[in-house]
Amino acid sequence: MTLLASVTGPRDLDAMTMEQLEQLSSEIRDFLIENVSRTGGHLGPNLGVVELTIALHRVFDSPADPIIFDTGHQSYVHKLLTGRQDFSRLRSREGLAGYPQRSESPHDVVESSHASSSLSWADGVSRALTRTGRRDRHVVAVVGDGALTGGMTWEALNNISDDNDRNLVIIVNDNGRSYAPTIGGMARYLNRVRTADAYETMRGGSESFFRAFGAAGRATYRGLRGGTHGFLSRFTNNAALYSNLDIKYLGPVDGHDLPSLIETLKLAKDYGAPVIVHAITEKGRGYEPALLDEADQFHAVGRIDPVTGEALGSSGGTAWTDVFAEELPHIGEERADVIAMTAAMLRPTGLLPFSQRFPDRVFDVGIAEQHAVASAAGLAFGGLHPVVAIYATFMNRAFDQVLMDVALHRAGVTFVLDRAGVTGPDGPSHHGIWDLAMLQIVPHIRIAVPRDAERLREELREAVAVGDAPTVIRFPKGTVSPELPAVERLADGVDVLVQSDAKDVLLVGIGPMAHLAVDVAERLRAQGIGATVVDPRWVVPVQPSIVELSASHRLVITIEDGIRVGGIGTRVRQVLREAGVDTAVDELGVPDEFIDHATREQILEDAGLTAAKIAQDVVAQVLGTRIPVARQTPTSEIPTIPEWASHHDS
Repeated sequence: MTLLASVTGPRDLDAMTMEQLEQLSSEIRDFLIENVSRTGGHLGPNLGVVELTIALHRVFDSPADPIIFDTGHQSYVHKLLTGRQDFSRLRSREGLAGYPQRSESPHDVVESSHASSSLSWADGVSRALTRTGRRDRHVVAVVGDGALTGGMTWEALNNISDDNDRNLVIIVNDNGRSYAPTIGGMARYLNRVRTADAYETMRGGSESFFRAFGAAGRATYRGLRGGTHGFLSRFTNNAALYSNLDIKYLGPVDGHDLPSLIETLKLAKDYGAPVIVHAITEKGRGYEPALLDEADQFHAVGRIDPVTGEALGSSGGTAWTDVFAEELPHIGEERADVIAMTAAMLRPTGLLPFSQRFPDRVFDVGIAEQHAVASAAGLAFGGLHPVVAIYATFMNRAFDQVLMDVALHRAGVTFVLDRAGVTGPDGPSHHGIWDLAMLQIVPHIRIAVPRDAERLREELREAVAVGDAPTVIRFPKGTVSPELPAVERLADGVDVLVQSDAKDVLLVGIGPMAHLAVDVAERLRAQGIGATVVDPRWVVPVQPSIVELSASHRLVITIEDGIRVGGIGTRVRQVLREAGVDTAVDELGVPDEFIDHATREQILEDAGLTAAKIAQDVVAQVLGTRIPVARQTPTSEIPTIPEWASHHDS
């Protein structure tokens, strides 16, 4: 039996010798490479925190001492050490989540995988433990150097420093990267600490000096190496950043040196007040293909060859992101005022080609979406047109800035939301299902949802032509939908995809869901039901032709992959009522629930967003039959729908 197989919980680490812990580290790396290469997942970040996570569980007593991971994509080692070693269905339905998940284990505290919130959580939990008489317990927050570019981290540090009467340990996992290399002044400061000649020289010299005195000398070296007022820090001034915050600083410590880590964490645990431990780690540690990957050191991978690191089973199709990445530089060639912004996601959002062509016209602000959006408003005021590329789920963080800084000031800013709608294996906090409901309440905003590559190109160009209001282009994760030409484009830009002489049903397909709408129309035609299919292209505001077509049909069905409550369907229904059109509207979308990790296809099927299910519901109404169908979601039970009339307005 391997050492890893013998670990059923963190306390199994207590009896292990240092040599055994080193062996366990090696076994965990082998396990991660072998298993994550089969399923895909966050490989590089977890390879970098093996020793750090072992040391944390050796020194602290989880779950009595809560361990809070910022973002949580680096929690695989934590899962292994807390009894979860079946990675065969990682990030798949009924398998382990790719992030901490409370339903899996009491050792998991924070499920949200959005960055920079961990210190606020730790602040609250530590205050609560102290106030409720559990002063002997410790709270540990593990935050990456990338998360230090987020404003919430510094808001939390400001408040943590205001109350020293609690046991709070902050681990800064410093590998010089978030998704890609960390940027900004904080990154430059930490990089100076990592690479300072004085630190490297004194580290080597002092280590040799103290180790000459045997075990006692080595222990003294590790202690001094960890302390702010220790031997090394007097020369490198590593604590300068935190000194004015009145928070004890220990480090920097080698994040792959288990003895040093354990000794430093013991010092932090015994301190009795908030402590920052600065651990320097290497993303992708121990796996050559990851270390050679300059893009992101295998931050997140699909299925790969564990030996070479080469991708396996690639579909070969063009991704939505690639279409955007190709088109924006063409626009940049034509318009010198177009600039690009992102929040620590230059490559993932497709801005790398634009940055290579126009290096002085791209701004990566780090994990600071709020700042990015407010800054974009200022850039627009100065005569530029910013294109802000962000994952749809992260756009939630900057809603106030969209509303009050961009829209209120009628700023011409284009937001490109990648990974919109149901994203699949990353789980609840990464689905981009809230953007349509959230953003459409912003006055004057215009939202486009392309159904295929050509529509993405043309709608992006239309968006950057708007100079007096925010515009939004949103598209899903994965391979771009097949080309779906229109049979007619109406005067207001609405595309008619399917026409029928019989005006029974108007299907409004939102973006890629237009393909589903066309499939539904074919099924209805086979049942003798006439269906018209339209793609609004610009879903907000609702175009006049949508109102006109709705008035001439018996039923309107809107189909979107955002939440049904407050979605585009809701807006269509409201506009029809205001226009005096009383045609029934059935609004189809995903439920307003937090949806667990699964494939996109599984989630859409659970939500009833399949051609067979939608057509069945329509036939049940139009032909006067009643076909009970149960709709389910991964996270809640939806009651059986007895008849079509029970879920639409009439």
